[in-house]
Amino acid sequence: MKKPVHLAAALMLVSGLFISAQPGEAKEQEHQEPGRNPQREHVSLVKALPEKISRFQFDSGYHFQYPDAVRGIYVTGHSAGGTKFNTLVKLMEDTDLNAMVIDIKDDWGNLTYIPEDSSPYKEIGKPYIKDTKKIMKVMEEKQIYPIARVVVFKDSVLANKKPEWSYKEGNTVWKNGRGESFVNPFLKEVWDYNVGIAIEAAKMGFQEIQFDYVRFPEGFEHRDSSLKYSMGEYEDLESENVQKRVSAVTDFVEYARKQLEPYGVKVSVDIFGYTATLPEAPGIGQNFSKISEHVDVISSMIYPSHWTSYFGIAKPDLEPYKLVSEYAKLENRKLEELDSPPVSRPWLQDFTASYLGAGNYKKYGRAEVEAQIKALNEQGINEFLLWNAGNSYTPKVDYTP
Repeated sequence: MKKPVHLAAALMLVSGLFISAQPGEAKEQEHQEPGRNPQREHVSLVKALPEKISRFQFDSGYHFQYPDAVRGIYVTGHSAGGTKFNTLVKLMEDTDLNAMVIDIKDDWGNLTYIPEDSSPYKEIGKPYIKDTKKIMKVMEEKQIYPIARVVVFKDSVLANKKPEWSYKEGNTVWKNGRGESFVNPFLKEVWDYNVGIAIEAAKMGFQEIQFDYVRFPEGFEHRDSSLKYSMGEYEDLESENVQKRVSAVTDFVEYARKQLEPYGVKVSVDIFGYTATLPEAPGIGQNFSKISEHVDVISSMIYPSHWTSYFGIAKPDLEPYKLVSEYAKLENRKLEELDSPPVSRPWLQDFTASYLGAGNYKKYGRAEVEAQIKALNEQGINEFLLWNAGNSYTPKVDYTP
């Protein structure tokens, strides 16, 4: 039996009133004009929603404040997981230092902790840091800003496991003069492998991911045609090999930062100091300006001992103040050319480079460390990191001279 027309119309009217009463929902209304069929007007959902919907953000459960200016030190996995950690925490408490750059993926390609069984990186874990939660809690309590160092393309472990992701010399994986192997920045699989590790570090509570060895091997321009390797998607680019390498390195940094966005971490990159003096480093693929466009922090390694006679300084290790001052002036000019320059946070030298030989080096102590910091401050750079491979830092330094 059919419902009477007036009853059906009444039901439609009630239904329409109910629909229009629901906040945030789409509404449809019928309009009857004389001589025309009924027309539907659709009121878009978009009008009922806020202009910007906040994206998912991961919460590690730890809470850190970004310092007034990061003044940090390098910490190996062994130091972070051993008794030296307490000594370094005490150094933070007694001085104006306030950050630690901790190895999470080291120079050989190992993780410095044992990840969970479900992690795809379980087999590369080493028990250097036995309790990552414990050190994160201590750093949170002391408000020591935690930075995870992830070594990217220098990776002997991955190169030997996946030779097709590396470079071959004949039928074997290529090694440099120090016996180290690299993986190939041209390959997206290598990117994802390292980004996955960075995400694990973010989930652990680190507030910043610092990528190191974001480059091809040193001197690669002399062996790019003799080694066997894949150029992946870069093979067909209509550009010279130098530009292909620059594109691959820069694209990785841009990609990594985008993938890390949901985790709310800052992204920093270590870069050779001399790259700021060149349009781009021809072998390693680092272009200072292009990388700087895709990071929150740029950390040039400007140890005086690592320079030849730049800036008119014949023996840079003997003149730390002058070397750092001249570099800072140059870097400032480069960063001023960018629309959104990153924070500058250079690596400084807190070690003695006796390997340079008599007459070419000096013993680095309090005066030399303070001279480097002072040189940065005078050029408007207030953040820095100190490097000492053994994590034995000079005592009684004034870190805000």
